[in-house]
Amino acid sequence: MKNIYAIGVGLIGGSLCLDIKKNNPEAVIHGVSRKDATLNKALELNIIDKKATLDDLGNADLVIISIPVDATVTLLPTVLDKISDTGLVVDAGSTKVDICKAVENHPKRRNFLAMHPIAGTEHSGPTAALEGLFVGKTNIVCEVEKTTFKLQEKALKLFSDIGMRMRYMNPEAHDKHIAYVSHLSHISSFMLGKTVIEKEKNERDIFDMAGSGFASTVRLAKSSPEMWTPIFKQNKTNVIETLEEYINNLTHFKQLMEANDFDAINSEMENTNHIKDILKGIS
Repeated sequence: MKNIYAIGVGLIGGSLCLDIKKNNPEAVIHGVSRKDATLNKALELNIIDKKATLDDLGNADLVIISIPVDATVTLLPTVLDKISDTGLVVDAGSTKVDICKAVENHPKRRNFLAMHPIAGTEHSGPTAALEGLFVGKTNIVCEVEKTTFKLQEKALKLFSDIGMRMRYMNPEAHDKHIAYVSHLSHISSFMLGKTVIEKEKNERDIFDMAGSGFASTVRLAKSSPEMWTPIFKQNKTNVIETLEEYINNLTHFKQLMEANDFDAINSEMENTNHIKDILKGIS
């Protein structure tokens, strides 16, 4: 795959470009963005080799779409219209049901591979791109059977070579599970940040007392609202379900506090400590 086009050259798209280029020096990375300033920055940082537009996609061996999920749903059919019969399109969206439905009847559905590389930071834009971001990370691939075997084989090797583990899942299962392990984490972080900011209006010293525990817990609140609002919208049903369970657990904890049942609180925390064994090896 020599001619690679990245639609979106921020954290995920830019990091994919850096790693693909490192492993495939002969590849030519073309950047596509609504904002020329974004492409200029990507060129300056050597994330891309050339600027391009959607009209150039007929030359692409691989197109990587890494833009907000609502924009992906809208743009994906047009991208498939423009690629050649031997071109492949992949997306990196954090939701999969709506994206897969958008092209389920497209004549070139076989040229699309739905995936979600589970990696990232709270930062955005080309300056957030990191070499090696995907080493040891999981890449969820959905509906792999709907992609032409020769194209999926090339893509999966490309992403395996930059260090990702492949896992296969249907879009519905993906969206349900990711609501728990990703989307809920971001909501919790945003709302913790909101709670503390509102309290800080009256207690100016509160941030002077914030330690590493607060910083790590609220880190995700620095994520892009423009990216996360469409994710919550597309995965609304699953997100609401996870929130209901989370709120129930918070309410139960509050009730134990009110009842001075600290033995039960200790037991709750001991049971939850098991998560360190489950997450062993995940950074």
